Amino acid sequence: MSSRPARASTKLPAPTAVALVQPVFPPVQVQVRTPVQPTVLPSGGRNYLLYELHVQNFSMEAVTVRGIEVLDAGQPDSAPIAEIRDGQVGAQLRQVSIGDNPAILQRLGVGQGAVAFLCLAFDDKVAVPATLRHRVLLDKAVADGPVIGTHATPLLVLGRPLVGTNWTPGNNPSLHSHHRMGLWVVDGSAQISRRYAIDWKKFDAGRKPYSGDARDVRAYYAYGQKVLAVADGTVVSARDGFPDNIPKTEAGFETALPVTLDTIGGNQVIIDLGNGQFAAYCHLQPGSVGVKAGDRVRRGQLLARVGNSGDARWPHLHFLVTDKPDVMASEGLPQLFESYRAKSGDQAWETRTGEYPMGDVVLDFGPDT
Repeated sequence: MSSRPARASTKLPAPTAVALVQPVFPPVQVQVRTPVQPTVLPSGGRNYLLYELHVQNFSMEAVTVRGIEVLDAGQPDSAPIAEIRDGQVGAQLRQVSIGDNPAILQRLGVGQGAVAFLCLAFDDKVAVPATLRHRVLLDKAVADGPVIGTHATPLLVLGRPLVGTNWTPGNNPSLHSHHRMGLWVVDGSAQISRRYAIDWKKFDAGRKPYSGDARDVRAYYAYGQKVLAVADGTVVSARDGFPDNIPKTEAGFETALPVTLDTIGGNQVIIDLGNGQFAAYCHLQPGSVGVKAGDRVRRGQLLARVGNSGDARWPHLHFLVTDKPDVMASEGLPQLFESYRAKSGDQAWETRTGEYPMGDVVLDFGPDT
């Protein structure tokens, strides 16, 4: 549960007994909640759980978060399956208003809250608990959170959003990704629409994203590439007409239009996939959007082409699945892709099916047909 995912393994030492915590009265006035429960997400031989704990101090004095324990709710007397302690807690917590000093982040004043960004990774041969509970260790007390599930969202298996090879899943979930850490208050609710969002960028063999003039969008390998419907569905929103930005270089960067909630996604398409799930495609090429609201689309259908509109610094496809047809005022949902080839570094290509791409990998979606 540090910046590298905590990992359950059959090779771990045998668990030790956990001392039972006796109920106290009045209960510790620190709230521990998970606004969006996780869903097991397979990738590269591991099963991941990505979620957040919101911790808020409702007591009459400041408290300091000394640790967080994750327990199997179905095994109440077992040892924690993952834990973080003093030296790591600050790396997991975020209080937007007070900076990144770990010591400050761990101390919650009266009424103050913080968000712990958690990622658990289990070897694929290790069973993932069906339910979890969390224990937040304070200076003089323990705050227990409610039981949460680990299969909250029905996982859709999607088709390819792009064609061709050498695509990288940029800004996929980690503590270094602005997507993963992108907690926004929109319409009065703190949400992370980009929790599982991917910035699909295309590179050559030397990991360079363009050839020629870095300020010319057409010099980028991703620019103008086909964008496909990942599933059958109905278009609920289609935007076109926003201009491309001049890509960011050492000379600086400024969007062609001011960034607002209306323009942030640039040219975009949002498809209703059914069952409260929506696929959103952002930063599309001006004039390339070939569908309109109300259209019924089929999996594999050409929707548009990759551009650099909205809040985009280099041409790429910003793709995400959400619980509402809005790229910011929504919660990001997990998804799987039916099939792709992947490799890391100099390793050989391997075919992956029914997975979500995690980490620093390169993907091949297959040729245009």
